[in-house]
Amino acid sequence: MQFKTIIRITSILLMLFSTTMLPSALVSLLFKDGSHMAFVTSFISLLTLGFIIWIPVRNHMGELRTRDGFVITVVFWIVLGLAGSVPLYIAPAMDLSFTDAFFESFSGLTTTGATVITGLDQLPKSILFYRQQLQWLGGMGIIVLAVAILPMLGIGGMQLYRAETPGPVKDSKLTPRITETAKALWYIYLTLTSICAFLYWAAGMDWFDAISHAFSTVAIGGYSTHDASIGYFDSAAIEFVAMVFMLLASANFGLHFIAFRNKSIKHYLQDPEYQFFLVIIAVIAILIISMLWFTQTYDGFQSLRLGMFQTISILTTTGFATVDFSIWPLYVPFLLFLSSFIGGCAGSTAGGIKVIRVALLLKQGAREIKRLIHPQGVFPIKIGSKPVPDSVIQSVWGFFSVYIMMYGLIFLALLATGMDFLTTWSAVGASLNNLGPGLGDVAQHYGNINDAAKWILAFAMLLGRLEIFTLLVLLTPMFWRH
Repeated sequence: MQFKTIIRITSILLMLFSTTMLPSALVSLLFKDGSHMAFVTSFISLLTLGFIIWIPVRNHMGELRTRDGFVITVVFWIVLGLAGSVPLYIAPAMDLSFTDAFFESFSGLTTTGATVITGLDQLPKSILFYRQQLQWLGGMGIIVLAVAILPMLGIGGMQLYRAETPGPVKDSKLTPRITETAKALWYIYLTLTSICAFLYWAAGMDWFDAISHAFSTVAIGGYSTHDASIGYFDSAAIEFVAMVFMLLASANFGLHFIAFRNKSIKHYLQDPEYQFFLVIIAVIAILIISMLWFTQTYDGFQSLRLGMFQTISILTTTGFATVDFSIWPLYVPFLLFLSSFIGGCAGSTAGGIKVIRVALLLKQGAREIKRLIHPQGVFPIKIGSKPVPDSVIQSVWGFFSVYIMMYGLIFLALLATGMDFLTTWSAVGASLNNLGPGLGDVAQHYGNINDAAKWILAFAMLLGRLEIFTLLVLLTPMFWRH
């Protein structure tokens, strides 16, 4: 294990992250909200700390192995969460405990969107902008950004990219060189964010809200600058823009790369995973809209408008809200919440189990039924026209079994802190799937739960963000053996 090289890389990444305090400081000066010193102090402190750590290990340029990549990825996300909490902790306008500041920072960076803060409409603009920026940076992953920059500093990045990129696509590259791949992803990410911000502005938001909500929309984060979230604007046009970009951000970014390169959208419609994703959304939306209409919760148009928006928002694990869906009748809140377990496509900014895994689990279940009828039959599993190797099916089953096991363990740990059943069940799912809003006491915010529960849920957020195995592999004795 190249510990000195790991420390060197982490210190460089910390110094790079410190510069993300400067935009919020500028926003504070622009709006004269008095919070600029919190960001300036954070910038100087984090830059100095990173530099002090870097000095004794600056000459260690060891070759990274895959194991080192896992350690750097996990360590830096933890360091990042701590660093991101500094301005939230020291800002005079916030009055947050260290636990709450870390929870808010970590929730933003993992694009979970679970907040402990209320009274957003009265907060300084710089704090609001900073929260949105945290989600935007976390959306594609700080590590992937670093992969595009670190080669200039003499550090190879393939191991980091493999450890950070989630899902079945982690061995695929869009371009021959890893640096170019990371740059391509970020160019696409930045372009989508810019277009989203412009359309939000055109639909009626001011520039500050448009940029802020574009950050959290493309990142599938869900933070807002208002307590009422998207519902604050009460605009069908704004909701339509949000729905379109939530759907785009939930697609595999490899599809975006192909679409940008070929100037064609046909690849979205030809991709089996994205096709299945759209079918799932359509089915769940029809069920939700029908139930809202039949129970006369809303009239026909409002049932369509609100039902469609909340279906897309929750299933994609964004977590935006136009109304409080937790008080909707009968099974509707539970169906919506359960849909978040599916999440978006592999290689997207969305959370959840991922659509491709759900599709493979369903196909494997159907194959087992066929084998009961025809024990000697051969039934290959295909995604589109391509057969899927049994090794991939086994890895999906492995992921699903570990996911269920970790859900159960975290669920029991939260119950032990004294939380009620409904709140615990939804809080674990919302954190593990990087969704944000839950049911019960966490339907609106997480400010009222105890500190022990917040630390447990922060661990669940990291599990979800790194898709479980990247974190759990560090907890195995075999990983640390020579």
